[in-house]
Amino acid sequence: MTTRSSYPLAGKRVWVAGHRGMAGAALVRRLQREDCRLLTVSRAEVDLRRQAAVEAWMDQARPQAVFVCAATVGGILANSTRPAEFLYDNLAIASNVIHAAHRSGVEKLLFLGSSCIYPRLAAQPMTEEALLTGPLEPTNEWYAVAKIAGIKLCQAYRRQHGCDFISAMPTNLFGPGDNYDLQQGHVAAAMQVKVHRARQTGASQIEIWGSGTPRREFLYVDDLADALVFMMKHYSDEPHLNVGTGVDISIRELAELVARVAGFEGGFVYDASKPDGMPRKVMNVERLAALGWRAPTPLEDGFRASYEWYVRNAAAAR
Repeated sequence: MTTRSSYPLAGKRVWVAGHRGMAGAALVRRLQREDCRLLTVSRAEVDLRRQAAVEAWMDQARPQAVFVCAATVGGILANSTRPAEFLYDNLAIASNVIHAAHRSGVEKLLFLGSSCIYPRLAAQPMTEEALLTGPLEPTNEWYAVAKIAGIKLCQAYRRQHGCDFISAMPTNLFGPGDNYDLQQGHVAAAMQVKVHRARQTGASQIEIWGSGTPRREFLYVDDLADALVFMMKHYSDEPHLNVGTGVDISIRELAELVARVAGFEGGFVYDASKPDGMPRKVMNVERLAALGWRAPTPLEDGFRASYEWYVRNAAAAR
């Protein structure tokens, strides 16, 4: 059974590492509703891959609570073509921030992982216990290995030093601030870009990578931010917790949903020669639900808000 704890954020100095990313920016928005002092630092000021720089900044800023949202991220293409970057960057960020948090006396830290940590053929829905029970999905194993190391670092510092370090494993995210680069972004953002461009050009059909049959779970990023604040305030234990909706849809259904939201009336062509990735990926979220948190945003509402943000911001800028 998962038990609740209490760590009030009121009056705390709270550092969001990676505040300009999609998850970090959503977390900053959410924390503005808490009575805490937000700390942020740009990549130009502190490269989180450099241990000395991280330690020096933390010694000066003295955060009491830390959310580790910083990461090098991307979709299947980015993972497969930049494996060294994905492994090194994410290992360095995790080890530097977690160690520096222990060294500087941080009261509580939450490390943000990813559902890609689970084996390719893990039983579905995936429970937290599935970790390290089988081979990883080859298309994102470099990122996954680094995230698994981050989880284990939090557990190790908790065991050896008594640090209140916890980990959250979100499912596939979408929402404001996503990476809308077709070469580097994840499937939800790429789908919105393709549908918007087809709508703008009057195209009759859109090509989608893969067969369209893989099933994925999607979580609106502002719901993730709410879950992370909830966990920081109410959870303290060694096991990581899954964060998601517990509901999955096929890539074909995702395409149809985005088309409906955007008002695109054309069709889709699926290129089965392209990789599908894991056949199914949906998480068991019972532990977090037992603590009292469930994702509040309906999927179509989330995608409507996400698409509208993209049209106002990323698409307009492009």
